[in-house]
Amino acid sequence: MNVLKPHKQTTIFTLLGLRKSQRDIERITGIDRKTIRSYQRQYEASRSNSSGVATDPPERIPPPRPPTLPDPTALSTSKCEPHRAFIDAQLRLGRNAMAIYQDLVDRHGFDGAYNSVKRFAANLRHKAPEQFDRLSFQPGEEMQVDYGEGAPTRVPGSERFRKPRLFVATLRYSRRSFRRVVWNSGQQVWAELHEQAWRYFGGSTRYVVLDNLKEGVLKPDLYEPELNSVYAATLAHYEVVADPARVRDPNRKDCVAYCTS
Repeated sequence: MNVLKPHKQTTIFTLLGLRKSQRDIERITGIDRKTIRSYQRQYEASRSNSSGVATDPPERIPPPRPPTLPDPTALSTSKCEPHRAFIDAQLRLGRNAMAIYQDLVDRHGFDGAYNSVKRFAANLRHKAPEQFDRLSFQPGEEMQVDYGEGAPTRVPGSERFRKPRLFVATLRYSRRSFRRVVWNSGQQVWAELHEQAWRYFGGSTRYVVLDNLKEGVLKPDLYEPELNSVYAATLAHYEVVADPARVRDPNRKDCVAYCTS
């Protein structure tokens, strides 16, 4: 017979006292029925002595009581609660917890601790959402350009598959787009794609927003980026100003970003 731990023995004796069958006890406890049968014999023997007088079963350990949850109504209220409106208004003005605490003491007779104000302010503090300036443009004023990557495609005249590049140019005002697929890219191809886009739109724009890719920008810089000579000459011929986006700042060219992702 397997010797069970005391608490498992107590569980079996308790269930037997409740007149549970061996099958039920096996289902409840997961203990093998042969082991339960052995302990049942001990249980029945303990209830009857040699004179046939029933005795009490082995002493049982009472099950643990569930933890008592605190009464929500008995929880103490922060001393800062009567001053919630004042603290909230001060936080919106950008004041810190120490300044608010000093005003509460001087102007409102606050008798609580500074840490109480600090915790209360931390729960009330508002995080201002990130703000973006909405830019407006005239028709034909700005064009955004970018390269994307296409799906694996068989190269014409061969059995080899490659991912072509997708050139996209989008007008900022109307969202009208020009698209071309190219297999090879370089400074010359990049400049020619701009010319094809302006020919498609019926005229050049005043600005062109691009990434800092090597076909257009040799040295990224927020104020004076260095363009490659072919691209710079093309823009100068059409009187277009290049405006490379800030590095890792795709929001500046949102009109074309989703077309190439």
